[in-house]
Amino acid sequence: MAATLFRRLARAAVPTAASPGGGSGGGGGYSRSMFSRFGFPLGAIAAVSGISYIGSGDASPSLTLHGLVHLEEAKEEDGPKVALDPKKWTEFKLQDTATVSHNTHLYRFTFDPSKELGLHVASCLLTRYPETSADGKTKYVIRPYTPISDPAVKGHFDLLIKTYPDGKMSQYLASLKPGDVIEVKGPIGKIRYSPNMKKHIGMIAGGTGITPMLQVIEEILKNPDDNTQVSLLYANVSPDDILLKQKLDYLATRHPNLKIFYTVDNPTKSWKGGVGYVSKDMALKGLPAPGDDTIILVCGPTGMMKQISGEKAKAEQGELSGILKELGYTEEMVYKF
Repeated sequence: MAATLFRRLARAAVPTAASPGGGSGGGGGYSRSMFSRFGFPLGAIAAVSGISYIGSGDASPSLTLHGLVHLEEAKEEDGPKVALDPKKWTEFKLQDTATVSHNTHLYRFTFDPSKELGLHVASCLLTRYPETSADGKTKYVIRPYTPISDPAVKGHFDLLIKTYPDGKMSQYLASLKPGDVIEVKGPIGKIRYSPNMKKHIGMIAGGTGITPMLQVIEEILKNPDDNTQVSLLYANVSPDDILLKQKLDYLATRHPNLKIFYTVDNPTKSWKGGVGYVSKDMALKGLPAPGDDTIILVCGPTGMMKQISGEKAKAEQGELSGILKELGYTEEMVYKF
């Protein structure tokens, strides 16, 4: 039952033929009947997504539905217990997987249901697995990921990961079966978000680079006292590659302070959004102007980063270049994930 709903919800995150969509509400293919099919009251839904639930849940008691809704959970007086440890690697068990697109999967990992994961917005975690080198020594493959589940949900977290032919970690994760474990450490701090820290946040994401953006977006939208305006430019190869589109569209229809523009390299005949890589014109029209109350967040593949903002250095942000520099943004106005 839990696994069936988990997969059904994941499929709902992929654009349907009836929802080619271009802008923030351009399509989406969702309806009241879609929500009722999952057995959840419409009034409880805050953001539709195949892979977000009441806590980003699954159909087990921990999987009621979040990302779709935000539930305030009572915190113990001494603060919530957390599962992550920034100083040591901890094993987390894979509960289930779901296919989201032809090369992207959703992975749910579980832990003590009395604990929160222990992430702040925006932060990520590190994953690792051992491999034996030719000389017989054990080495570790380590990769960072940003969960798409609400950091406050207890008992599980969800990772949305694209599987690459030559990607060691993504191939390893794709090989896991329910019950297998992976080692995790964190949180790894990124930009620390606080309500109304900027009047307007611009975002440029490519592919799975949407995950840290979603973390910030949901943190803003679930707080009625946060008046931050958000403008997202989201680039993908084709309409079928747009991850979380139904969720993003639904959030945009419910929250006027969220604007979204999609662009794809290979459009279909019915596509109504942008075509090609994120351009200077798209950034000029779709992002807030440079200023002290503006910040632009960027996350995506290396080629996109070079074009938009310049690559991020290993331990530093790196020099700002590309389209954003040409448009007058300074290094203080841009953050590279």
